[in-house]
Amino acid sequence: QLQASGGGLVQSGDSLRLSCASSEGTFSSYIMGWFRQAPGKEREFVAAISRNGGRTSYANSVRGRFTVSRDNTKNTVDLQMNCLKYEDTAVYYCAADRRSGIGAAAMLALNTAIAEYDYWGQGTLVTVSS
Repeated sequence: QLQASGGGLVQSGDSLRLSCASSEGTFSSYIMGWFRQAPGKEREFVAAISRNGGRTSYANSVRGRFTVSRDNTKNTVDLQMNCLKYEDTAVYYCAADRRSGIGAAAMLALNTAIAEYDYWGQGTLVTVSS
C-alpha cells in the first residue's frame, strides 16, 4: 500500500512537503514517481527517483522548485515543493514502477511514463491560492 500525505491549502510562494509511505518490503526495488492531476486535466508526470535515489527527473514545469527524495530504510519517498504557484493546484499521487531491475544500471534507471507505473497511492490534494 502507498499512502500519500502532506497536502493542504497554501498561498502562492509557500512551500509544502509531501510524503509517501510504503508498506511493501521491497520498496527499495521500485522506481518511484510523483504525478498530479488538476481539475479537468489529465494526470501528468511531476518527478521520479531511481531505486537507489541516485538519479532524479522532473517535469519542466517544476524543475528547480520541486525536489524528490527517498529513504529506503523508512520506505518513504518525499516531494519538497517550493515557490508554489496557483497552477500547481492538483491531487498529487505517488506511484511505483515495480518491474524488476538487476545491476548497477537498474539502480539508476528512471521512468517518466505514467502507463508503466503499476502501483498507485490514493492521492493528496494540494491547493495553492493566488
